[in-house]
Parts: sequence; C-alpha cells; structure tokens
Amino acid sequence: MILCCGEALIDMLPRKTAEGAPAFAPHAGGAVFNTAIALGRLGAETSFLSGLSTDLFGQMLVAELAASGVDAALAVRSPRPTTLAFVTLSNGQASYAFYDENTAGRMLSPADLPALPDGVTALFCGGISLMVEPGGAAYESLFLREAGQRVTMLDPNIRPSFIADAAAYRTRIGRMLAAADMAKVSDEDLRWLEGEGAVADLAQGLLARGPKVLFVTEGAAGAHAFTARGHVFVPGRAVTVADTVGAGDTFNAGVLAALQASGLLTKAGVAALDAQALTAALSLGNRAASVTVSRAGANPPYPHELPAA
Repeated sequence: MILCCGEALIDMLPRKTAEGAPAFAPHAGGAVFNTAIALGRLGAETSFLSGLSTDLFGQMLVAELAASGVDAALAVRSPRPTTLAFVTLSNGQASYAFYDENTAGRMLSPADLPALPDGVTALFCGGISLMVEPGGAAYESLFLREAGQRVTMLDPNIRPSFIADAAAYRTRIGRMLAAADMAKVSDEDLRWLEGEGAVADLAQGLLARGPKVLFVTEGAAGAHAFTARGHVFVPGRAVTVADTVGAGDTFNAGVLAALQASGLLTKAGVAALDAQALTAALSLGNRAASVTVSRAGANPPYPHELPAA
C-alpha cells in the first residue's frame, strides 16, 4: 500500500454566476490529497494520512477519498476548520491564496502520528504541509521515522509565498531529501532549491543530496528521470489545457502506480531502476497528467480515460 501524507484542503475555483458575476466553487484538493485520489483511481492500493476536519468540508474530503478507493483510516480527525485555497488563473496557470490558520491539517502534531501498519510499503510526502508548523514537523518526523523500512518519495511542490522562514524550510527539505529514495520537482522548484542553470546540471546537485531517483517536470515539454547511472526524458502530450491544477500531483501518482504495478516499488527495486522502467513510469505520469490538465480543476483520470501509450 502507498501512504500519501500531507495536506487536504478545499480549492475555491473561479467561476461565473448565471449573471456573469465572479464566484468561487468548492472542490476537494491539496497536492498530496490529489496524488492520493489519482493513485486510487489508477487502481493502486492507497491510504491517506492528514489532519482532517469534521466540518462540512472535511466530510467532503473524506467522501472524495472513499469514492476513489482511498483508505482514510489513518487520518487524524478534529473539529478544527478545513484549509481553504482560493485559486486565480492567468493563461491557464494557477495562483493560490491560502486560509490556513489553526486548521485541522496545519495543527497536526508529531504526537498525533499513528503507528503504520505493515501493509504500508511506500510513503509519499510533500506539498504546503511541509511549510507550516506544527504540521510540517509532524510530516517530517514521520518521513524520517519510516525511511529506513519503506520506500520514500518527496515532492516539495514549493509555493514561495507560503513559506514564512525560507532558511528553515530549505533545511527541512535537505533533511528529507537525504532520507528520500525518490524525489520529484518541477523545473521551477529545482531552480528555487539549486539556483539558476541547466536542468541536467541542477538535477545532479539535487541527486547528490540523497535520492536514488530524481524526477523533474517541465510542464508541457515533458519530464525527466535522473539517476547516478543516467538520464531519461519523455516528451509531454499535446492537449488543450483547461488549467494546470493537479497536474504535477497526477504525474506523481502515475509514476508511483507504474512502479507498484511492475513490482519495483521496493528499496532494492528503486535503487536499481533502469531506463526501460523509468521510461514506463514517466510515460504513465505524463499520460495521466495530460488528462488532468484537459479538464477544469484537479480531476485525475481512471485507467479507461488514459490516452494510449
């Protein structure tokens, strides 16, 4: 089972009323939540751990997880409110304004963390949940606690405007990278972490921090996989983009689902991934993400909706 650990929130997506006035529609979201939903829809055995509210939005999140076949038994429930993220779009690119003070997700503490069942073989973590306290400390401690016995994957999914202490955040990501078997970053994330330069050169710097595999996405251009043994690139798919909400999250799910289906989502399997396995993982990630960007909001595909390989 793949356990996704991190934020679940409500994306308030821009809409128009019948009269043409601006409005927002609530949709279940959050980077790690989206990855869990996408994994469940792709048929991967998936569980979700987060601080989830018992309010009406929290009930919506739990219902969405169940509808996509994701187990939420490990989630920590509380009456605190659900995080809201108001989304604005410019040329299809999403920007976010977060309302996150004293929420169920943010106030998750290390003391709240459960023991993980033996059936959890891989841990995925990331998103804005790593940028705020005490939730960030809770997810980091879980990631470091479990890294020795389960496959770990990190996607920081960096939102600079949401980071209160950049130095502390960089230090946290450094510790987690050192414990990660795999990491995924966008090209923008990569440059925020490593500075300006060519993607291939910067990727080597990030690999040197600890991961066995580094995935780098470059939007519509495609995605890379870097290891100590080489580099694979798979071009993106040409689609009409509705918006980019959930694209990277769905890509993560495609990669993880491909590795799980091929029996390679193990410590030894990840450490020895070859070009063929990496190409297959990138391909499923790109194919799944191409469906998500073709429709409004984070709405990952089911297998029958995927384009042909």
